[in-house]
Amino acid sequence: MKKNTFLLPIAALTLTLAACGTDDSTGSDATNDNKEEITIKHELGETTVEKNPETVVVFDYGTLDTLDSLDVEVAGIPKTPNEKVPNYLSHYIDDEYVNVGGLKEPDFEAINAMDPDLIIISGRQSDMYDEFTDIAPTIYMGLDTTRYMESFEENVMTVAGIFDKEEEAADQLEAVQASIDELHEEVAAEDKSALVTLAVDGKISAYGAGSRFGMIYDVLGFKPLDDTIDESTHGQNISYEYIVEENPEYLFVVDKDGLVGGESSSAKQYLENELVEQTTASQDDHIVYLDASYWYYSDGGLTSVQGMVDEVAAGL
Repeated sequence: MKKNTFLLPIAALTLTLAACGTDDSTGSDATNDNKEEITIKHELGETTVEKNPETVVVFDYGTLDTLDSLDVEVAGIPKTPNEKVPNYLSHYIDDEYVNVGGLKEPDFEAINAMDPDLIIISGRQSDMYDEFTDIAPTIYMGLDTTRYMESFEENVMTVAGIFDKEEEAADQLEAVQASIDELHEEVAAEDKSALVTLAVDGKISAYGAGSRFGMIYDVLGFKPLDDTIDESTHGQNISYEYIVEENPEYLFVVDKDGLVGGESSSAKQYLENELVEQTTASQDDHIVYLDASYWYYSDGGLTSVQGMVDEVAAGL
């Protein structure tokens, strides 16, 4: 069987980054400091950044995950009390890292005081892009879930190109892809249907192909039960009766109620009721709870994507 391979040629991907040394004839400070620059094209524009910037502010936990995996230091992250920094990234809660506010309410005064060399944002901050660029070079690193693996790999290699970590990033991407290929073959052999949901505060939303959690269908190969579910970030509200009617062979649950990175799942307390127990997924012990720290808070990182694949594999 042909493998579900998404890994882009590294050479071709690297060419999307217009890296250039500073012309000696300009007499600029960049030349005197022997600084190399790289121009990043992203969804919100085009940004020129010094290679290997020293003071980096990151508002996207998936990108923070990737930087951590590549041993790149950051200076500030959003860590207000209402932000849930994933447990596996909890070392960034330390006072060594500046608190730059919340994901939706950045502390621009604190950011400005840091005099950063680079700011990395994603969807929740996109409307404030101009305010960020007034402080420092800013790039948008949101994940396009309609082309999940391609977008993930592009983001990783963009970050790697800024910090001269292309080789390390390529090795880690190759390992992730290998685990995806292996899992995809197992899923194809089982030929099972699935329903992917998000559980929070006693409410359940369903997600289809191309959506926030659609990689279970699009990348890993499970058959979606309902093709009418919109591609969206927030999903479609559903009832327990809907789950019984669709009768999935696998029911995947992103448990936002659960402890970030914890072993217990609070969604299980209300999801596994008399109605849901009628489904094939329940009877075959195929209700799979997924760690929100990977799937909801930091998806799109080198560690989180590998963790997502491992969780689904364990559910088989």
